[in-house]
Amino acid sequence: MDRSVTFRAAPSDAGETLGVFLRKQGVSRHILTTLKRTRKGILLNGEPVFTNRLLSVGDQITIFLRETEPPSPVEALPLPFPVIYEDEDLLVVDKPSGMAIHPSQGHHDNTLANAAAWHFQQKGEAFVFRCLNRLDRDTTGLLILAKNALSASILSAMLQKRQIRRTYLAAVEGTLPESGVIDAPIGRVPGSLIERRVDPEGGDAARTRYRRLLFRQLPLPGGGQQTCSLAAIRLETGRTHQIRVHMKSIGHPLAGDTLYHPETQLLSRQGLHSCELDFLHPITGKGMHFFSPLPRDMAALFPGAPERAGEIPEF
Repeated sequence: MDRSVTFRAAPSDAGETLGVFLRKQGVSRHILTTLKRTRKGILLNGEPVFTNRLLSVGDQITIFLRETEPPSPVEALPLPFPVIYEDEDLLVVDKPSGMAIHPSQGHHDNTLANAAAWHFQQKGEAFVFRCLNRLDRDTTGLLILAKNALSASILSAMLQKRQIRRTYLAAVEGTLPESGVIDAPIGRVPGSLIERRVDPEGGDAARTRYRRLLFRQLPLPGGGQQTCSLAAIRLETGRTHQIRVHMKSIGHPLAGDTLYHPETQLLSRQGLHSCELDFLHPITGKGMHFFSPLPRDMAALFPGAPERAGEIPEF
């Protein structure tokens, strides 16, 4: 969507060129090039200027971002799309289980992209799907969608710099140690497009922190019992299936994860939930914090699980 953003030059910005100033605000080279080609794309104190203009204290800089990407070619469908927060620059959505992020072979019309297209269609706004943090189809919880190119660029850079803290709750089999760090490279399983494994020689660096919150004995559908732990997990890297692969590698696979633990019986899908997001707003710099309690299927396993922000201890 189109968006105008205004900045003000601080004393530390005096004598700096407008182009350098905008780059420091998170305006990418691509966006800066687009702004230069947009009529009145860059204004200094209300007047169009070139990016080599030197700034003075108190100068007001306004940029006008016109949407240049074509609308995302997905069908708008009235699907579950629980919006936790929305403003001019981003949305935070609580994704349900069973919903893929975007259309693919086998998942054409039950995706977050279809639901987002419907959401924007009802608001009469242009729709370009910019999903920042991805979740597997059966993983539930919080996701960030950027609403314009600038917020997308800044949020993507924040993800790469690990400036968006993501906390997950996971149901894992067995009695998990109280806390720990898993530092093990992850790579593809040979011959598979989907499955990953710990691969010390050819994998990409991957690091996961965890803390056990609860554990209990749970009855199995066919009889007997299974010990299961509720873990809080934070990623220091973002590899595909990282939590699922790492937890299996230490002998505590996710309950319900039929890809990596086919004999599982406790859940009908992998027990993984994106419960917390902490980051600075890409445009205003305001601290943002969001929490989503466990969905019903996981909550049934763990009475007493965290239900609100601040209940997960630091780790």
